[in-house]
Formats: sequence, C-alpha cells, structure tokens
Amino acid sequence: MSSARGSGLRLLQFHRPQFDVEKATIPELTPESRRCIQTLAAYRPQKYPFKYPKSRSAAVLVALFVGRMGDLYVLLSRRASSLRTYAGDTALPGGKWEPRDKSIEWTARREAFEEIGLPVDYKKVPLLCILEPVLAGNRLIVTPVVVLVLDKTLRPILNQAEVTSLFSHPLASLLSSEPPYPLEPEMLEIKYHTYSDYESNAVPGKVRLHTFLTGREAGGTKPIFGLTASILIRVATIGYGRDPEFEPYAPGQPTMQQRIAHALRYDPIFREAERAEGIDPDKIPDPARLAESVITDTEVKRRRRARGGRRLVRAKL
Repeated sequence: MSSARGSGLRLLQFHRPQFDVEKATIPELTPESRRCIQTLAAYRPQKYPFKYPKSRSAAVLVALFVGRMGDLYVLLSRRASSLRTYAGDTALPGGKWEPRDKSIEWTARREAFEEIGLPVDYKKVPLLCILEPVLAGNRLIVTPVVVLVLDKTLRPILNQAEVTSLFSHPLASLLSSEPPYPLEPEMLEIKYHTYSDYESNAVPGKVRLHTFLTGREAGGTKPIFGLTASILIRVATIGYGRDPEFEPYAPGQPTMQQRIAHALRYDPIFREAERAEGIDPDKIPDPARLAESVITDTEVKRRRRARGGRRLVRAKL
C-alpha cells in the first residue's frame, strides 16, 4: 500500500498535462495575451542545487484570467484584519505546505480553495507553470504556481476569517511605471509604482521592494507590495518576454538562490527543520559561489548591443 502511494506521488510530481492555448476554450485574446499564456505554459523553472525542508515550505496561486478586452488579469485578495500576520495586506491566495498535500502545486490549489473557493479542477483551472521558489520574510520558502481560470461562471466563496475581499489587477501593468486606471483626485500626487532598497537580513547586500497602487486605496485596500509584487513582476517578465520599465533589482542585489542558500546554512530555524528531515545544512552550497549564475548589468548591456538593442529578459534566480 505504501509503495503504491509513493508511486502515485511521484507521478503527480513529474507528470503534468500539457496546456494547449490553441485547443482550450478561452475568450478572445489579444495577440500579446496569447503569447503570454503560451510562454508561461512552456516555461520550466531552474532547479536549485540544494534541498530545503517541507516544514518551511509554502505556495501561492497566481490565478490569471482573461478580461473583457482580451487582456490578462491576476486575482488578488485583501487579507482579513484579524489575522496575526500580514493583516489587511494585498496578497495572493496561498499558505504553508501540509503533510496531506500531494505536491506543492496541490498546496497552492488547496489554499486557494479554502480562502476564495477556487475549485481544484484541472480542466476549469489548468496549470500554466511553476516558478522557482522565493524566500519570504517569515522564514518560509514560497513556490508560485501559475494557473489560468477558464470558467467564467465561477463565483468566489470567501473565507471571511482569512479574506475580506477579492479583486483583480492587469498583469502587464506590473511591468509599467504608469497606472492602468484613472487616479482618484486625492491620489494624483502619489506615484503608481515606487520602490525602496533595504539591507538584506540574510546574505550581505540590498534587496529592492516594489509597491504598486491598486486604485482601491481610498476604500482601504493596501497596495501590491513586497514579495507579492516581486512574484508578479517575475510572472509578467516571463510571460510578456520583456524587462520592466524600471530596474527590478538593487545594485549588487543577491540572487534568490543566494538568499535561500544563506538562510538554509545559517538561520537556526531553517537548520533545525533541515536536520529534522534528514538534510545536512552544512552541505548547502556556499551562497558566494552561487553568484556565478548571475547575469550582470554589464553583460546584459553587452548582449543587447550584440542583438541590435533588443531587450534581454533577466532574472535574479
């Protein structure tokens, strides 16, 4: 029995139905949206050269859908003000991995079902791709799972203990410095996109945190900020195949691989979790050696010149 169950889990982990945008029943798409979906569906994440503990793992669901004009939007939630962490924040549905979860994709889908009632239905909500994990400030390693909501008849069922409201935001606007909507009079002097650079609390170097207004701030909704903003910038960069209009990273910012590796090697909470799951934290690669995978600004400019100025999509993985 245990052998059959293990085999099933491996199949769930490695076998995934191929999503074909040409065969799927999707509302009329703009050419840009069609290319974005195709690119995301073809994306495969870079494998990190280390393992990390499941007990410190989490996932978020990046649920995209097609708007009336054929553009892509992402579903976002306003977290309940009664929650102990990140109360009232604008967030993606998601949460911690649980032992009953079949895969990290299942974690994201389960959490989205529990929070906003999005059904765990692979036909109505097919998988597009899974991105590289990222490090959250609450010492969790979070994996973004990107899906496409095809069924327009679905209606949200909000878990009021966790979610106050649900809204959407244009995905392409996460690459822009200009708002995708008319600003309220009281918001005219506030920039749609801003950022701040902070000293990393882990590996040496600064980390850039982005903020995007939602257009709903007058009603109490917070901007898209921090990890949520970074994840959506990454999704949009991959999908649309172009860099943001702004520089997404601070000068000399450590890569996400470096940040995660540093946490796994030196953070006591991660080290304890690793040992409990049979992972030797002292065998995690030296974060400094992982820097070789970074594409520097100088190299990016050189490649652009070699390709006639065409923008090169970069990622600090």
